Amino acid sequence: MDSYNKYMLECIELGREALQKGNPPVGSLLVYRDEIIGRGIESGRSSGDLTQHAEILAVKDALAKGYRDVLHESVMFSTHEPCMMCSYLIRHHKIAKLIFGISVPLVGGQSSEFNILETENIPKWGRKPEIESGILQHECELLNEEFADYLSKQ
Repeated sequence: MDSYNKYMLECIELGREALQKGNPPVGSLLVYRDEIIGRGIESGRSSGDLTQHAEILAVKDALAKGYRDVLHESVMFSTHEPCMMCSYLIRHHKIAKLIFGISVPLVGGQSSEFNILETENIPKWGRKPEIESGILQHECELLNEEFADYLSKQ
């Protein structure tokens, strides 16, 4: 659990970086055998590219560094529950475990009605990832409050 907090605190810092650029405060890491192999900072709003979600960028970072063959043994950390788009990517790459801070009920890959992270109806996706949520939840909620304040001032 202490290592979870260590990685989640780094995700929160990445989320702060996203927030400073006017993006939702999402930060994501991919970890393989206690080594960070990918980092992602939400940048969809600032870039104008909806696909620039933190989880996608963390996977792209890992792929660019040559870690394609270990994604299925990796753990993804994120401040937020991955959305449906990011959840598809997680399932496609068969990422073994997902740890996040707060749920995103309307569009989340686990908590929405489109439970992509846990469905077993798509055989080629194989086994669903192990999921743990609520890690440093309060800290992640505080980031969300800052983003809501930011949006209310626009």
